[in-house]
Amino acid sequence: MKPVKPKKFLGQHFLKDLEIARAIADTVDACPEIPVLEVGPGMGGMTQFLLPKDRLLKVVEIDFESVAYLRRNYPQLEEHIIEDDFLKMHLDRTFNGQPFVLTGNYPYNISSQIFFKMLDNKELIPCCTGMIQKEVAERITARPGNKSYGILSVLIQAWYDVEYLFTVAETVFNPPPKVKSAVIRMTRNQVCQLGCDEKLFRKVVKTTFNQRRKTLRNSIRPLLIEADRLCEQNNLTPTDHTAFLARDLFNRRPEQLSVAEFIALTNDVEKELKPEK
Repeated sequence: MKPVKPKKFLGQHFLKDLEIARAIADTVDACPEIPVLEVGPGMGGMTQFLLPKDRLLKVVEIDFESVAYLRRNYPQLEEHIIEDDFLKMHLDRTFNGQPFVLTGNYPYNISSQIFFKMLDNKELIPCCTGMIQKEVAERITARPGNKSYGILSVLIQAWYDVEYLFTVAETVFNPPPKVKSAVIRMTRNQVCQLGCDEKLFRKVVKTTFNQRRKTLRNSIRPLLIEADRLCEQNNLTPTDHTAFLARDLFNRRPEQLSVAEFIALTNDVEKELKPEK
């Protein structure tokens, strides 16, 4: 059967180097025994090294040509090929509610969306590994004070221990991407509850980093203004935020705050958003 032609609109870059494919597949061994879900297997570069592992493997692939190739070349996968869009899947049904490892050579154009979906299903995914654009890997693993530190860094590190494993050159792909790639591993930490409103935590992180060059005093204002408008609509008296915003904390920028400090900020913001009686 002819090889699958990579499709630009799907962000496909097929890995040619089998030793690297094996190394990526072996990253799932850090979380043994539970099933594995591979996203975007393509022609099975990684899949061939995942199959011999003594655990249930399923693959999800949206490209019909790749699905046909996998069925022809990996008949043992027949019942475990999911022809679907990973971003639209109900992950609680994939292994009947059982936790699993998420892995893959992820399409660059949706890698961030994949990790946001991982966060939405964090109780099902104790470990996530795979290859992504190097720049995204650096953002996920960045520490406070680093210019790469941002939304993904905070939201993922709140729930996962992250590791930058190794860099992959452009030349080992067909077609070669214009950027380097990197392999990472994210393992669920011991946090069960953040200690703040998780929905508001996400909102605070995204709101402040969307204006990352501004101090927190200015970047947090949109949340306060939104709350004030709701108060006025409900004939309530908006809170005077002068004292709140005068604190030294608000002289800092979002990339200077640790995960713990964002949690504390979220709790402070929640109190501030309550209307005066």
